[in-house]
Amino acid sequence: MKKVLTLAVLATLLMTGSVFAQFGRHVVAEPNATFSFGVGGAAAGPSTTNNDDSCDIGVAPAATLLLPYFEVETAARNVDTFFTVVNTSYLPQIAHVTVWTDWSMPVLDFNIFLTGYDVQSISLYDVIVNGIIAPTNPNLTAGGTSSSTTPGSASAANNANPNISLVGCTSLPGFIPANLRAAIQAALTDGTPASILGCTTTARIGSPATTHPTSTTAVGYVTIDVTSACSTTLPNSATYFTTEILFDNVFTGDYQVINKATGQNYTGANPLVHIRAVPEGGRAGNPLTGAQTNFPRTFYARFTNQAAAANTDRRQPLPTVWAARWIQGGTAGQNTNYKIWREGVTGLVTCSTASLNSALTIFEVVRFDARENPTTYTPGIIISPSVPASVTTDEADKLATSSQSFPPLSTASTDDNGWMYLNLDFASGNPSGLSDTTLHPTYDAVPQSWVTIEMTGTGSSAGLFGGEFDATWLGNGCSGAVGLSTINGGATRIGPVGGVLVCPPGAAAANCTAGTAPYTGTNTTP
Repeated sequence: MKKVLTLAVLATLLMTGSVFAQFGRHVVAEPNATFSFGVGGAAAGPSTTNNDDSCDIGVAPAATLLLPYFEVETAARNVDTFFTVVNTSYLPQIAHVTVWTDWSMPVLDFNIFLTGYDVQSISLYDVIVNGIIAPTNPNLTAGGTSSSTTPGSASAANNANPNISLVGCTSLPGFIPANLRAAIQAALTDGTPASILGCTTTARIGSPATTHPTSTTAVGYVTIDVTSACSTTLPNSATYFTTEILFDNVFTGDYQVINKATGQNYTGANPLVHIRAVPEGGRAGNPLTGAQTNFPRTFYARFTNQAAAANTDRRQPLPTVWAARWIQGGTAGQNTNYKIWREGVTGLVTCSTASLNSALTIFEVVRFDARENPTTYTPGIIISPSVPASVTTDEADKLATSSQSFPPLSTASTDDNGWMYLNLDFASGNPSGLSDTTLHPTYDAVPQSWVTIEMTGTGSSAGLFGGEFDATWLGNGCSGAVGLSTINGGATRIGPVGGVLVCPPGAAAANCTAGTAPYTGTNTTP
C-alpha cells in the first residue's frame, strides 16, 4: 500500500555534560520480567509467576496502546476524541501512531517524539479536520499544545536512548495537505477509498455514513507503538515488525470523549488499552533465540504471521469472552452503549479486502437481568445459538444495548439493569492470526477483542450524568476457545473461563482432587 503520511516531532540533539554525567550510567535497563522459553506443550510458558510474564491485561506501562473506538464530528466540533500518551521513562521515546478505519484499513500514521517523562495530548478533530498534529497556537484550535522537545531537568538527552534513531524526524506541528485531509475524512466518514490513499478500487475501506451517528461523523480506531525511528512504515507491513518495532514497556495513556451535540452533552474518559511486550527490551530487528515470545499468539499476530518469524511483536493477546454491565431505561432514563473492537479476518489488509472486516459474526450473547434471568435469541433465527443472522459488527463498532444486536429483556422482566455475557469468537471460521502450535499445540486460536461500556442519560436525563469504563474479561488472551454455554444447549457453564472450582497444584486429596467433580476447572494456559 502506498504510504500516506508521516509527521514527526523535531528531536533536539542536545546533550550537556551534566545531563550525560547524571544519566549515562543508566542507559542499559534491566527487564522486569523473569522469562525463559519452554520446550513445547505444557512446559511452554512463563517461567515464573511474575506478573510481567502474564497474558492478563491491566493498566501498566506498555509497548502498545489501543484506542478501541473513536468518533469525531467533522462538520462541527460537537464530538471529539482526545488521547494522551505518557512516556514514563527518563529516556526519549518515539510513539508511532496509526489511525485505522473501522474496517481495519490504515489511512494515516505519524510519529510523536517524547522526551523523558514527556506527555502529549492529541485531538483527533485537529488531526482529521484541521490537519494539525499537536498545535502550538491556542487561538487556532481548542486542542492541546505541543510538548517541548527540550529535555527537562530529570530526563536524559534526546540522543541518550541507544534503541532509537533520530534520522528522518521532522518538526511538529505539521499540516496535512487539503487533498490528503479530504481523502482521510472520506475514508473515516463514508468508507470511500481514494488513489491518494493507495486505493485504485472502488471497494469501500470503511463503513458507510448511513451507519454512523451522523453522515459527517468519522469513526475508527488508533494504535500507538513504541518504535525505533520516525518511520514511514505502516503496521500492516511485515517489515514494521522485523526492523522497527521496539519492546520497551514505557507508555501509558488515556482518552476523553466530548459530545456537545444537542440532546447528548456527554463527557467520558478511560485508560487506553495497555498491551505489554513479553519478554520486554532489546533492539529492533534482533530476534531472540528459539522464539520471540511464549504467548500462543500476539496482538499483531494477524500481521506478523505474514513475516518470516511469527509473533515477532511479542505483544500480549487480548481476550475474547466478556462480562459487561448494562443499564437501560428506568425512571432516570439511562442508556448503555458497548464500544467494541474485534480482531478482523484480514492479514495484510488491502483496499479490496478491507470489507471482509465489516461483518464479523458473534458466537454467543446472553443477557442477564438483575434477578439472574437469562435471555437469548430464539432458535431458528440464528447464526449461532444466540445471535440473529442479521447481526454482525465492524472491526470497531458502537452498539446500544437496547438495539437488536442484543437479546431483548424477557417480557416478564421489569428490571432496568443487569449484565451481558459476550463470547466474541466468530460464529464460524478461524481468526486471521495463526497460533504458535510448536510451543502450544493444544491452543485453539480465537479472535481478540476489547469492550468498553458507555453509560449516559437519555431523554430528560441527557447530559446529567455519564461514565465510561472497561468491561470485565472472563478469560485472558491465552485462554483459547470457549464452547457454547448450557443456556444455549452447550456444555460450558457461563463464568470465569478457567472454571470456578479449581484444584490448585499440590492440594491434598482431602481438600480437592483435580479432574474429579466438582473440581474440574483449570487455571493453566495452553
